[in-house]
Amino acid sequence: MSRSFGNCIADSLELCLGYSERLLKDVTPQQFARFAAPGGVVIESNHPAFVFGHLSLYGPRILTQLNLPAPAIPEGFEAAFSKDAKCVDDPSGTVYPSMDAVVKFYFDGYRAAVAALRAVSDNVLQQTNPLEGRMATLFPSLGSLQSFYCGGHMMMHLGQISAWRRMAGLGAA
Repeated sequence: MSRSFGNCIADSLELCLGYSERLLKDVTPQQFARFAAPGGVVIESNHPAFVFGHLSLYGPRILTQLNLPAPAIPEGFEAAFSKDAKCVDDPSGTVYPSMDAVVKFYFDGYRAAVAALRAVSDNVLQQTNPLEGRMATLFPSLGSLQSFYCGGHMMMHLGQISAWRRMAGLGAA
């Protein structure tokens, strides 16, 4: 069986998206941007709003790096969810966008990325990674970069939600 590299990356991404859906089970909008507090002790650990918001920035990034149209990043998302942003507890629901807005942007961007990856040629994925510095050293090709975005990077952050779920008393996904 011959599979393009883009299809292989998309397979991993679809697995991550299925896991994402399971991680959202039983999470309420009121909990979405809150630190977990098992036994009344607040644990400063990335909550779902921050993780899904952070990851939502990468679906459009994948499309842009493949020279395809990408959805516009909603106002405030970059500041709230960039790699340099700090996750904060949001008891009043005023720091982060709504659960619906974050989750919709997350899934819309990645579903578009799945389709794009399934259609992209291996020649495109063999191109040099457009980033500079450490990311270019670690992931020299566009394909290796997309593989990281759609696998290791995503699962690392989804694991944070898995731990948050247990601390919040929601159990495994």
